[in-house]
Amino acid sequence: MQRDAMLTQLGYVPNDALLKQLEKIEKNTIGYEKIQKHIMDLHDHLKVNGAYVALSNSNDYFKIKIDSITPELSEEAHEKVQRFSDKFKIKIEKVKDKETYYIIGFEG
Repeated sequence: MQRDAMLTQLGYVPNDALLKQLEKIEKNTIGYEKIQKHIMDLHDHLKVNGAYVALSNSNDYFKIKIDSITPELSEEAHEKVQRFSDKFKIKIEKVKDKETYYIIGFEG
């Protein structure tokens, strides 16, 4: 998938700064080419829970942000993230005291 298409699918309007940020994230994400499609699928599956995949502003990783409006939707989103990690052998890292995870990369 082209970078500008990926940014668009994640809800961004592509520009030079975002394209460079995405490039850094791709290079920093272990096995990115193996998990790119799964990241986009997760983004689509999380929308119903008020959660999404985004570019992290503080680290060169994709982040999974859970902004659910109910505890039930939040719990379901966390379960989806865990299933995503287990099923596709993707290492994620929970951010302390936040409803956020970083996608570190492929663990296969």
